[in-house]
Amino acid sequence: MGRRGAIDCLEDHPNLAEILGVLSQLAHVNDSDIPRLAQAWTNDIQIADARDKALMPDGPLVMEVLAAFEAVTSLFADDLAGEAAYVTVDPAITTTALKAVRDAIAAAYAKPVLSRTEHATLMKPWRTVFAEGTVDEPDLGPQSEEVKALLSWLPRLATRCHDSENQAVYEQLVDQTFIDEQGRAGAADSAFQVAVMTSRRRVWALVRRSGAEGLARPCGSCGRSAVSSALDDRESSRVLALCLDAACALLVADAMPDELIDVLTNPVRALIPSQRKPL
Repeated sequence: MGRRGAIDCLEDHPNLAEILGVLSQLAHVNDSDIPRLAQAWTNDIQIADARDKALMPDGPLVMEVLAAFEAVTSLFADDLAGEAAYVTVDPAITTTALKAVRDAIAAAYAKPVLSRTEHATLMKPWRTVFAEGTVDEPDLGPQSEEVKALLSWLPRLATRCHDSENQAVYEQLVDQTFIDEQGRAGAADSAFQVAVMTSRRRVWALVRRSGAEGLARPCGSCGRSAVSSALDDRESSRVLALCLDAACALLVADAMPDELIDVLTNPVRALIPSQRKPL
């Protein structure tokens, strides 16, 4: 399993625990961690060589590594832009900190093909800040099971071209998107402000990215996307926003008024196990 290319899926990776530890921590990197990661990151010939080795095209699950890099950029998009009032860290510092994050991801995946020194060198900045894993999976709040259940529907909706039941649910959700749009927009803005105040805005970004990936999956029966026209694309965007706003409301439900949570979750209540009623 230590040979390049011999690891076919993440579940078979011999360094799975470390990989999951790093990936799960990403959404919980807080503003005070970013300068520490930036300060710990360095670069020299040895580090660059270790990085190149970790990212060789035939390295273990290298495509997953690159996808994780994209996810990092997505989670920290606001920090990198530096335009929002709630961003408190200089984007240049964040840019350097994310180099430490990417080195840690690369090292965790590539450990089977790296020397002990190479692995430790790439992991050092990350371990300077996170000596041990502090989370087993991203914390989705007190209603995490409901959040997961709602997100699990999005890949199912992606199969609607070959599943009449899922197509019916999708059509009902499309109808719901046209009800009280202004009220839902205001409630979603309030929910995001709560996420900022409770230091959950990166988890918020993770939820939205995960949901978008789920709805965009190709159908398992035909291998095609369920989006086949401009109309389908517009409808899918509306359904996605409806579901993700509800999931994010559940994410911050412990710090948000019940009436605002209801505004965002009522349209999809049939998809949430504890609230299942006819749409």
